[in-house]
Amino acid sequence: MLFNSIDFIFFLPIVFFLYWSLVKKLKFQNLLLLISSYVFYGWWDYRFLALILTSTLVDYCVGIQLNRSSNKAIKKKWLLLSVIFNIGVLGFFKYYNFFIETFTSLILSLGFSIHSSWTLNIILPVGISFYTFQTLSYTIDIYNEKIKPTKNFIGFAAFVSFFPQLVAGPIERASNLLPQILNSRKYTYQNLSNGIKLTIFGFFLKLVIADRAAIYVNAVYNNIENHDGLSFLVATLFFSFQIYGDFAGYSLIAIGVAKMFGIDLMTNFNRPYFAASIGEFWQRWHISLSTWFRDYVYIPLGGNRTKKWRWLFNLFITFLISGLWHGANWTFVIWGALNGIYLIIEALFKKRNKRGLLSIFVTFILINFAWIFFRADNIDNAFKIITKIFTKPGNLYIGSGDDITASLYTVLAISILLIIEVKKEFFNGLFSISNNRIEFVRLIGYSCLIFIILYLGVFGESQFIYFQF
Repeated sequence: MLFNSIDFIFFLPIVFFLYWSLVKKLKFQNLLLLISSYVFYGWWDYRFLALILTSTLVDYCVGIQLNRSSNKAIKKKWLLLSVIFNIGVLGFFKYYNFFIETFTSLILSLGFSIHSSWTLNIILPVGISFYTFQTLSYTIDIYNEKIKPTKNFIGFAAFVSFFPQLVAGPIERASNLLPQILNSRKYTYQNLSNGIKLTIFGFFLKLVIADRAAIYVNAVYNNIENHDGLSFLVATLFFSFQIYGDFAGYSLIAIGVAKMFGIDLMTNFNRPYFAASIGEFWQRWHISLSTWFRDYVYIPLGGNRTKKWRWLFNLFITFLISGLWHGANWTFVIWGALNGIYLIIEALFKKRNKRGLLSIFVTFILINFAWIFFRADNIDNAFKIITKIFTKPGNLYIGSGDDITASLYTVLAISILLIIEVKKEFFNGLFSISNNRIEFVRLIGYSCLIFIILYLGVFGESQFIYFQF
């Protein structure tokens, strides 16, 4: 089920009403959350509910067994079971065909022949990368004695499948989300109000920024041979706002909806394009994923508490894996490698300078260059785009008729976002509309935002970009 769908418009108020009005006891609230989450996910394809349930059962049982044993060797075996199961399931559904096709290409390039195809017709379950990492972190934290397991299966199952953040995050830690599910929650008007505000701004990012920018981006990136470098330069710039609006919008809607149910999810984006370095960018972008890789990949590899060459290797391999996590395509691997190389260069040469507009601009340019590989369908297309940008600027595509209007609306939408973000980043202590003490000012502000959504928004149940991951 999509947040920007008619189905969800009816689904959310029904669940909200049942949750706060008819269900009073915590165990029934959690059961309702679990059933609602399964309905939400099963709306897409009910067959994959068995996959979530199996993952939930495995890590629930592993968590209990990890706590029962004091023998380190036995605990390692239980943890290994969880890791193998979760990574195995993720690997099969997401990467089986990718590795088979890569292996086949390698064999053919060596002059050997293959008479049959080993690829399978596999459907990638929506959100598998997110809930797999979420439930895997649960068993790892128990093994490291950071948390205790729960014996409340309904509560744990609701934690794994909590519908606001099930299919695209934020990737929650059990230490934050699970206690909120296992302990009683109270309805407050403040939570409802704040949740609605976050949700409205999330829809602004999705419908006005992401989906409007997507019109130009798709027109250019999907017709590589017919466009010149200047068009790709603008399209890449638009894509940076598209992916930000799409994913940050989803995260804000998820955080807002969760808050309506008395649950606080972690912040996932913090105005990342105002970062003054690549390192700072990854402290602001997809925070739940970057901190996951930091805690469960980078630090276990040794982090920066080792020799310099090994530290730099740890940085690189962490982002290489992060790139592969995003998709079974070499474009994502290169994108991850580029970010790893950026960080290595920063670690080797960067001095501690004050944040300035120049450093913010350079960081933004580097991030945009990497986005080319993220957006391109394959490596060949990515290099064609880069070549055109640097050697064949040509003419700028603006379309004709309605296409010109759509492009102007995209520029207008991005301008509105930049005004909002610049104010929050550099002048947050000045006059505020969203948090103004005067209710009338807040009402006018959000009424204007809703009007902008209705006027500039693109409606039609478009899928969120990160659903494919």
